[in-house]
Amino acid sequence: MNLLNTNNLKQLGLLTIIILMVLTIIGQMSSFIPGILGAITLYILLRNRYNKLVKEKGWKKWIAATVLIVLSIILFAVPVFFLFQAFIPKINQLLSETDLIQQTVKDLAKKLEESSIPISLDSKQILSLVQNVTSEVPAILGATANMLTNGVLAFFFLYFMLVQSEQMEKETLAFVPLKAANAEQVWKATKTMVYSNAVGIPLLAACQGLVAILGYWIFGVESYLQLGVLTGIFSIVPMVGCAIVWVPICIYLGVTGHTTEAIGLCIYSIVVTGGVDNVLRFTLLKKLGDVHPIITTIGIIIGIPLFGFMGFIFGPLLVSYMLLLVKIYRVEYSSST
Repeated sequence: MNLLNTNNLKQLGLLTIIILMVLTIIGQMSSFIPGILGAITLYILLRNRYNKLVKEKGWKKWIAATVLIVLSIILFAVPVFFLFQAFIPKINQLLSETDLIQQTVKDLAKKLEESSIPISLDSKQILSLVQNVTSEVPAILGATANMLTNGVLAFFFLYFMLVQSEQMEKETLAFVPLKAANAEQVWKATKTMVYSNAVGIPLLAACQGLVAILGYWIFGVESYLQLGVLTGIFSIVPMVGCAIVWVPICIYLGVTGHTTEAIGLCIYSIVVTGGVDNVLRFTLLKKLGDVHPIITTIGIIIGIPLFGFMGFIFGPLLVSYMLLLVKIYRVEYSSST
């Protein structure tokens, strides 16, 4: 059998050109991948509601798509905007007070040495860490414009994905090299992961943030509102979670003479704030999508460097896809070998 015939060479040449063009496009669009992934996420979340409005309620396609996009902007984009508006001025103020930061760290290290708390801090190492973190903050703040561009791009894509949903899904399935039953498994896995991470994780973060705000208020922590929001945000970080915020607060309270408040907040954070995480993971997240915590953790670690913020959704999805495709490969091809 001659594999290097004219037709095969032409086919190989055409595939090579297609692959090169696809890689070129992806390379040029790399900074906008979060916007594309965001559009896909919102499409999966809104698809059933859109179909219900169009097919059951008789709405025109463009009206249904526009209404859902406006609601999405109110529910997702507006809270993120106000979150940035609340934190960016404080971050800028913090960056302008480097001398105060250094003095605070030195005082904290000295008080720890003088106290009975069995924790020691190397002030030079802490200062180096603070300087490294603060040097990265301007880049993060500078990414705001890119986030805005990705947001506009996401809703632009979402509109046409909704209006042309039937045609898009049909053409997408035509390119999937799987049997119909296995393609359906991939679709179900995608929906499960998107609902679990795009809905479950923000709800979990919001609940922990609210509980943390209450705890910080009860035990007299200054800026309890902002610190509670930070606790909710950091709750999505694998393994360490919201302890990144409340542990330093407890240490600070302890070395500044508020021992009772420090112990109380520590117990509250472990039992109540941590308890909310455990309860919701075994109730809410299990109902939205029974995704193993190891898959979520590994996926987030892989996904954030690849996809940025959207890595919280598409990192675990990538790991799930790999496991699912291995299973599908065994079903489709093991019998033929």
